[in-house]
Amino acid sequence: MALQNKKLVKNINELADICASFRAQKKTIIMTNGCFDIIHSGHTYLLGEAKKLGDILIVALNADNSVNKIKTSDRPIMPELDRAYVLSCLESVDYVILFHEETPEKVICKILPDILVKGDDYKGKKIAGEECLVKNGKKVKLLNIIEGKSTTSIINKILKS
Repeated sequence: MALQNKKLVKNINELADICASFRAQKKTIIMTNGCFDIIHSGHTYLLGEAKKLGDILIVALNADNSVNKIKTSDRPIMPELDRAYVLSCLESVDYVILFHEETPEKVICKILPDILVKGDDYKGKKIAGEECLVKNGKKVKLLNIIEGKSTTSIINKILKS
């Protein structure tokens, strides 16, 4: 049986149309991004907190080839469609879109969410899409992350066992 994912958007133009519809209804669009490889409590906490900031939460998800470029050749652990499906099962997540580039800048600059959410581990770092968001009167918000919760730490713990 193939998993059905009703929250996975096929392409950026479809997502732009969805966002235009919500903007016409004066809805606040929130976006975050990441690999979400082995989803853990730190991820679900951040997604829940992001959702509280607006009406619609979009997750830009690194596709497998993107994760492979920015992590190691052994990653991702979970294939992109599995990661997208798990994200779609979360109440806080409204839409998921895959991106194949190393950063989600193209998606962010096309969608122009009202708020882009990242973890506070990005404080002082360059955030993909931030420049085009600020230029268009949009915001980037850093949320507290839960210390010690990461996919890398989970993988390392498994490898040590």
